[in-house]
Amino acid sequence: MVSPSAHPAPAPSEQHLLFRERLLPGIGGIAAIVGFAFVTFVALSVVDLRAAWATAVAVGVAGLVGAWLTAPVVAVRDGELHAGRAHLPVSLLGPVEVLDREGVRAAMGPGYDPRAFVCLRAWIGGAVTAPVTDPADPTPTWLVSSRRPRALAAAIEAARAA
Repeated sequence: MVSPSAHPAPAPSEQHLLFRERLLPGIGGIAAIVGFAFVTFVALSVVDLRAAWATAVAVGVAGLVGAWLTAPVVAVRDGELHAGRAHLPVSLLGPVEVLDREGVRAAMGPGYDPRAFVCLRAWIGGAVTAPVTDPADPTPTWLVSSRRPRALAAAIEAARAA
C-alpha cells in the first residue's frame, strides 16, 4: 500500500493544461498605446527633448505592461474552464457552441440574459458559449472570448471526457 504522501500534489507548472490563451489587445490596441506615447513625446518635445523621450518611453512601457497585466487568461486545466479570475468545472457545462463575430453579436443581443457570465473582449471576434447545468448556480450560461474558439471548445470537451 502506498501512503498519500508518496504522491504529492503536482506543482502548478505540472498541472494538466489543455488550452491557454491571454486575451491581449490586437494590433489596433497596441497601436493606440504607441500612438499615445508618440503624442506625449510631441507635446513635451517643445519643453525638453530628454524629458520628452523619457516620458514617452515610460508612457509606452506602462501602457504595454498595463495591457499585459489586465488581459484575462482563458484556460482549460485540471477539469476546469478558467476565464480571468472565474473558473467552473467542465462537468457543470452543457454542450459547447463555437461562435464567430456574428454569433457573439447575436448572443449579446436582445435575448441576452444579464445573469450570464461573460468574459468578452470586443477586439476578439470568436467565442464559445455553454449553458451551466448546475441547478444551484444562478448563472445560466458562460460566454468566453477566444481567438481560437474551436480549440477552446475541443479542450473543454477533452477535459469533460477525461
